[in-house]
Amino acid sequence: MAVPADHHRIGCELDRLLAERGMTLTELADRVGVTVVNLSVLKNGRAKAVRFSTLTAICDVLDCTPGDLLTVLPPER
Repeated sequence: MAVPADHHRIGCELDRLLAERGMTLTELADRVGVTVVNLSVLKNGRAKAVRFSTLTAICDVLDCTPGDLLTVLPPER
């Protein structure tokens, strides 16, 4: 069964990572060099793609790995 193009099962742990580090989304956006809107789209699971350069910058600022930031959610039943 094909998955619709606009559906994915990738979850984002950005809220948790920010809380653990006492950082706001605005501060992260400033330090990464992207807009708050773009980070919000990622955080809320609406992103369709992430540039490796952005992912690298987020991981550098948050001192994490992509596996800490992104997870694969279980299939819906």
